[in-house]
Amino acid sequence: MIETKKRKRILRSPPRAVYVALCIFPVVLTALFYALRPFTGVMDWVSLHIAAPVRTFLGIVTSIFPFSVMEVLFTVAGIWLIYYIVKTIKLTIRERGARIKTLSKRLIFIAVLAFYVWGSFCWLWNSGYFARSFAERNNIVPQGANAAELIELTQMFARRANELAPLMTRDEDDRFNEDRREMFAVSTEIFDGIAAEFPELGGRVFRPKPMYMYSWLMSRTGYTGIYFALTGESNININAPGVSIPATIAHEIAHQLGVFTEDEANFVAIIACIRSGNIVYEYSGLFLGLSHLLTALRDADYQAWLDVWDSFVPELRQDFRDAREFWDSQRTVDTGIGVLDTILNALNETVYDAVNTVYDGFLRVHNQELGLQSYGACVDLLIAYFLPPVA
Repeated sequence: MIETKKRKRILRSPPRAVYVALCIFPVVLTALFYALRPFTGVMDWVSLHIAAPVRTFLGIVTSIFPFSVMEVLFTVAGIWLIYYIVKTIKLTIRERGARIKTLSKRLIFIAVLAFYVWGSFCWLWNSGYFARSFAERNNIVPQGANAAELIELTQMFARRANELAPLMTRDEDDRFNEDRREMFAVSTEIFDGIAAEFPELGGRVFRPKPMYMYSWLMSRTGYTGIYFALTGESNININAPGVSIPATIAHEIAHQLGVFTEDEANFVAIIACIRSGNIVYEYSGLFLGLSHLLTALRDADYQAWLDVWDSFVPELRQDFRDAREFWDSQRTVDTGIGVLDTILNALNETVYDAVNTVYDGFLRVHNQELGLQSYGACVDLLIAYFLPPVA
């Protein structure tokens, strides 16, 4: 009987080599990515033949659920991590004779898990940063913009936005008030208008997910959406100004479809919205485009910027003011209690700076030299597309 129990225990315990292999595998996987990422051809092949199909499969699985699986995973992971840290501390204190061994095992487990997550993310998403860009794949060559071109395109966007702004549903205070549920409902059709021009954007689209738990945090840190490759989901900050949500949805869908860099995702979102045949999406795309164009124009020619701003119809001007007021409000906390407000505002600013510093560093390390400024670099792409040079 004793011999049988021993035999069962032996059968149930994997060899030490298996444990070692499971620990080494994610490290090798991650190291291999960093070794191969300078080779554009390899990253092109990986992005197209491995990463894209896997992300599509993950999108199919997670699309079954009406909520953001990413939000749930982040919440569960956060709770589990706190539990794991507390338990590690307890075990380390309790096992006096084997503290180093216990602590080492638990730290190794966390490190291996982190390598599995990061290695997977590198191959499924970061590989796209080192493949050919959307502009390169579609022969869009930005040449830089002169002031005349910048003025012309800004005026073009402003004219159409002025036509559409009064057509938007508005509340009693004349503020943008289109149905947000409808924005999500029609989202999978928005790219139909440009799929013929850009066939790679004709792939399968999964409906973006509203973020119910973390929209407040995204607002506080200045973000409107996030695409998470490990679940294949586009996640949208539903607390953001309504006028921005359709363009944000299009931006995150662009990521779904393999547009990796932020300037190109903005560019694709703008033209997808404009060509969508849906006036709410078109207006939101024009609004996003104008946001970038006006920023560039203000630096290039302040008087021209002022002339464009003065040409806005009241509704369009109101939408810009509301958006600015919303984002400004997210940078401050006002409870009416002086000391508490000081503490909370300091914490809010610290979190904002930390998140943006980390993400800026992430973008720069992953082949986006402008970092967070890449969000505004789509202006050159817009000019190259809408105002191509005359041969």
